[in-house]
Amino acid sequence: YVPKVACSNWKRILKVLDGALESVDVQGKMDHKSDLVFLGDMKPEEISYRLKHYYKFIFVRNPMERLLSAYRNKFGEIKEYQQKYGVEIVRRYRKNGGNSAGDDVSFSEFLQYLLDEDVERMNEHWMPIYNLCQPCAVRYDFIGSYERLHADANHVLEHIQSPSFVRFPERQAWYKPVTAETLHYYLCNTQRRLLRELLPKYILDFSLFAYPLPNITSEFCRQ
Repeated sequence: YVPKVACSNWKRILKVLDGALESVDVQGKMDHKSDLVFLGDMKPEEISYRLKHYYKFIFVRNPMERLLSAYRNKFGEIKEYQQKYGVEIVRRYRKNGGNSAGDDVSFSEFLQYLLDEDVERMNEHWMPIYNLCQPCAVRYDFIGSYERLHADANHVLEHIQSPSFVRFPERQAWYKPVTAETLHYYLCNTQRRLLRELLPKYILDFSLFAYPLPNITSEFCRQ
């Protein structure tokens, strides 16, 4: 699964299909581990069989939008991430940052941290999709996009002949979406050097899934 690309709602659907959850409309935050079986839980021959015979799909998202969503969610709302990553990021990149609780990480500090981090050791919420899901090694039957989320989700549900009462959930009321205006604001208020140097780490996500590179020209940012 790809964090920050509606993976919570896909897990809800899988739990409902498996009988572990009554409805996709159950309120509250998602338990990402319980009642789910992962490939890593299986024997090699079981993994091989599923990769060969099961219907496989992933959902992708504009890489910069996904990073901004992770940044706002994890450092703006989740204390565990503020303490585990935020405190270290501020200490590393800010003079006299030792007193921070990790809840005031700037977007530039976050991007600098990503720039210095080894891709294979990244947290799954900001690891490139290429590294998470190995699209060149796994023959996916369908690649859906966050931009066409409901139409693509319906395609998958129809293909697997899901019961008619199982549909893709509506967005939770507490969720704060990243808008085009929000992304524009953050990108245009970030050092261009940072974005230029960071792009190679995510270039396969841009190129494989046909997303345009971020426009950070002066003319675009004046709009």
